[in-house]
Amino acid sequence: MPAIVVDRTRVRETLRVLRDDPALQFALLVDVTAVDYLPAAPRFEIVYHLACLGAAYATGAPAPASRLRLKSRVPGDDPWIDSCTSIFPAAGWPEREIFDLFGIHFEGHPDLRRILMPEDWEGYPLRKDYPVQIKEPVKTYEALQVTQEEFVANLKAAREHGQRE
Repeated sequence: MPAIVVDRTRVRETLRVLRDDPALQFALLVDVTAVDYLPAAPRFEIVYHLACLGAAYATGAPAPASRLRLKSRVPGDDPWIDSCTSIFPAAGWPEREIFDLFGIHFEGHPDLRRILMPEDWEGYPLRKDYPVQIKEPVKTYEALQVTQEEFVANLKAAREHGQRE
C-alpha cells in the first residue's frame, strides 16, 4: 500500500484534498491509529488508512479503486494534531481512543474525552513508558479429586437440576 508522510500542521488540508480531488476520491476513512516509537524522536506517529472505492462511489468520473496510508509524526513533548472529524466524521471515536490510550490531543475535536478508560484514570496505557505493575501473586490450582461415588452423585444432581428448568 502506498504511504505518504505529512507534517502534522498539514494533515487536515491534505485529507480534504485526498477526499475532494476528482482524480483521487479517497472518500472512505478506513481507520485512524497511533504508534509509540519511544525512545525515537518524534515519538508518536498517527496513521490514517484511506480507500477510494472506484466506480462504487464516484463523484463524476470514477477514480481508480485504491488504498493509501497517510502518516504524520507527533513529538512526545507536545502531543497534538488537528482533528479530521470535520472531513471524516467517522474519525470521532478512533481519535478519542488515541487520546484515551496514547494521550495525543486532537485540536478541534468536538468531544475529546476518554472512551475506554474511566474518567479518573491516570496515564495512557498504550504508551511504551506506561508503568505496568502486577502485584498479585501468580495463582495456581490443583486438580479436584473426587471419588467415583461423588462423581456419579454430581452427574445425577446436574441431570435433575436440568429437568426442573
